[in-house]
Amino acid sequence: MTARGYTTDEFNKLDNFAIEPKVYVDETSRFGFTEYAEKLNGRLAMIGFVSLVALEVVTGHGLIGFLTSL
Repeated sequence: MTARGYTTDEFNKLDNFAIEPKVYVDETSRFGFTEYAEKLNGRLAMIGFVSLVALEVVTGHGLIGFLTSL
């Protein structure tokens, strides 16, 4: 039984866990120049830049110098 936003079981006890969440479909586009894509690309670029700076600090060489020394 469902009434007034809560459900009860067959013994008329309150059943809090039987309430299902409202389901919705997110129809925003995830392709192209969207705000989501730009934020993701910016964050990945920042991670790459910081990684290159950390590599140079640790090894004393830049990326090209590190790759030629392998």
